Amino acid sequence: MKDMHVFERDVNGRRYRIAAQSVWDPVRGRSVARQIVLGPATAAPVADLGATRTIGTQAVGDVGALIWVAEQLDLIGHIDRACGNLGAKGGPSVGELAVAVAIQRACSPGPKRDLADFLDGAVPRLSCLPSSAFSGQAYHRVARQVTDEQLEQAQIAIAKAAVARFELAADVLAFDTTNFDTPIATVTPGELARRGHAKSKRSDLRVVGLGVLVSETGHVPLLYRTYSGNSSDQAVLTACLDGLRELHQSLDHGECRERAQRTLVRDGGFWSPQLELDLDVVGYYSLISLPLGHAAAEQALQMAAKRGAMKPLTGKLAQVRAARVQAKVGNLDRTLVVVESQELLEGQKRGIAVALRKAKAELSKLDRLVKTKRISRSSLEQRIRKTLAREHLSRFVVTEIGGDDKQPTLRWHVDAALRRHLEKTRLGRRVLCTDHHLWSTGRIVQAFRGQWNVEELFRRAKKGGVVPWGPSHQWADGCLHTFATVLGLMLVSLAKIEIGTGDSALAMMGDLAEIRATLVRTTTGGPGRRATVMIAPELTTSQRRAVKAFELARWMPTFLSCMTTRPVRT
Repeated sequence: MKDMHVFERDVNGRRYRIAAQSVWDPVRGRSVARQIVLGPATAAPVADLGATRTIGTQAVGDVGALIWVAEQLDLIGHIDRACGNLGAKGGPSVGELAVAVAIQRACSPGPKRDLADFLDGAVPRLSCLPSSAFSGQAYHRVARQVTDEQLEQAQIAIAKAAVARFELAADVLAFDTTNFDTPIATVTPGELARRGHAKSKRSDLRVVGLGVLVSETGHVPLLYRTYSGNSSDQAVLTACLDGLRELHQSLDHGECRERAQRTLVRDGGFWSPQLELDLDVVGYYSLISLPLGHAAAEQALQMAAKRGAMKPLTGKLAQVRAARVQAKVGNLDRTLVVVESQELLEGQKRGIAVALRKAKAELSKLDRLVKTKRISRSSLEQRIRKTLAREHLSRFVVTEIGGDDKQPTLRWHVDAALRRHLEKTRLGRRVLCTDHHLWSTGRIVQAFRGQWNVEELFRRAKKGGVVPWGPSHQWADGCLHTFATVLGLMLVSLAKIEIGTGDSALAMMGDLAEIRATLVRTTTGGPGRRATVMIAPELTTSQRRAVKAFELARWMPTFLSCMTTRPVRT
């Protein structure tokens, strides 16, 4: 991609823009030249507007921006080197296919069979091969040959390039997991798509799990791991330890640093004393939100409930209160920070109000069943436990069960004092646990807030997001499909960093998608077939900035002439 050369050439009396590149063929042992026509380069003729017809449009902005980012990182080169130059003879390599699918998922999500049509509908070119070479069949043939080990090596090389080129802050990395629903049939064999605890609450679908490591700057994914839908979160992170060690060393080399101190941030679902020791071995500090049921978390909450223990932080965190204590968590020396969040408190209060309303209805129903002697005591106890299992209800909804198994009795009420005590001592609070004892309380809180970066990335990958992972109907190419999706997320994040916009990723991609070339055909009255001309749109301020940042004028020089002195402002 970096060696692609764009020039103009006369063909049969008309001038065209041509893209050419030289690609090394490992089978032949020599370079192979590729050329492809980008479009007409003749100046717009003088024509009768009444005889001019629009014949379509082609994408420029969104595709061109992501191709520019891919060129900066040499994505195709890194992937091909890691995967051993896989690909069909005379066709696209695994790197070209993976990057093409990544850009398709970011710009116009659709099935692989539409990949050729998508590439045909864009002016910028990822490769000088014809778009028809990027077929769904070619993709699936290559996908069956790629291994997880090869893709992990490619991830590490790409992460190193991204940190070096875009100066990403990689001292604090956030890790989290999610899963995606798949419509794969139950009888279809597969290692990834399994029945498990789906985040979408769909128990009728098989799910594929995804764990992602994200940089502190710009939600950029640096490492990911797919896993079967019935695996635990701790097992996923444990399986990533070798990759984390290699990533740690690679980032040190990319940042020209020796033995940099990096911290891995994760939520309470990943707590494990052994995992804490394993992270220390591979060179990472740990920052985790302890489960509130943990003994050390209970003690920290009791300490924070004392008068004057919670103190406001400074700077941008002035609205946050926190309490700090150094304590033993099992056999480990850790610093515990209790953080109070009004946003979390309000959300938990709303959740408790909804759950309490449902619990009252269920308890009233059970009360009627007891009075009519239509329920046994064992069944009553079981249903009450299930009713009060959610949203801390068992802490302030008091129930008294009496009688024998055939004729039980029930009395219940909501204890307002216990509810206030719960809101004062537990709700809206997290207990952060770290071995970074030299960090200030504010730095610990700020670093943990980086966990939001992963959650934002998952929102982008869900249905309706910027780079949706699904739907996926194939089970044979799960590793390359997920790799392309994460690659698309990385391209979008880096494009957002480069352009420096404060808009969301979805708004940015929508703005770039509006930069399109309009194809018109007109009658000039001269001999020969009617000329086709590419007309550039009128650009807004943000679009003008994108044209310059992503060098879109190389694909369509008329952008330079449409940049008026006074641009349209949005």
